[in-house]
Amino acid sequence: MRKCVLSLLAGVASVTLAAAAASAADLPSQAPPPAPIISAPIFTWTGFYAGVNAGWGWRDSDREAVVIGGAVPGTLFFPDNGDGGFTGGGQIGYNYQIGSFVIGLETDIQWADTDSDENVAFIPAGAGTFVPGTFDNDLSDWFGTVRARAGVAFDRVLIYATGGLAYSDDTTGWVAGGGVEWALPVNWFGSSAVTFGLEGLWLSFDEDDEDFDRVVGTFTPAGTTTPFEVVSPVGRSDENDFFVARAKLNFKFGTY
Repeated sequence: MRKCVLSLLAGVASVTLAAAAASAADLPSQAPPPAPIISAPIFTWTGFYAGVNAGWGWRDSDREAVVIGGAVPGTLFFPDNGDGGFTGGGQIGYNYQIGSFVIGLETDIQWADTDSDENVAFIPAGAGTFVPGTFDNDLSDWFGTVRARAGVAFDRVLIYATGGLAYSDDTTGWVAGGGVEWALPVNWFGSSAVTFGLEGLWLSFDEDDEDFDRVVGTFTPAGTTTPFEVVSPVGRSDENDFFVARAKLNFKFGTY
């Protein structure tokens, strides 16, 4: 009897194991977990930047007359002062992007080729005879700006307007303009991005219009060694306006 019971239990166990094995064989195999998806970071204009620029500047007019003081009064004419000159320098700033809008602040310092020695024509008072000479002007060979910027970003393209304070060694004024920037697919010198831009600025430096007889340079007529002072005529506006077009290269740091 005991042997019969043991045989029966052994048989039941064998059948159970076989059924379990068959059920396991019918189950689908478990697939491995999918690999994690690593998305590329989304570009943003937010962050600090620093860079360099180079361009060309033009004065607002190619003719200007000033009055000569001293023993030989008369008028100077500047026929070539609208030709312009090279300008270059560096800038630093910060942008903050909110949706598609970008606001920021930028300051720059520039060297400018102002052609301090110019060929001019001199008309003595009451004579009408042209005497060539050289005019040594007092225009500064550098200027700087502090500007707010506001624009719209289309992914890696930024279109913006800008304006603020302009200054030089002895005067201040205003600046306004605009530009466009592209974020290049590189990250040179440890930066998070490199941007290239084109920018146009209109600058106006103001002087005191009531500061009459202000010496603005000297004039030496041909054949003499005696310079005569050049002074602003009474009632003349002393604003110095010019336009600058330049290319900019910036290195962006911080936020991608």
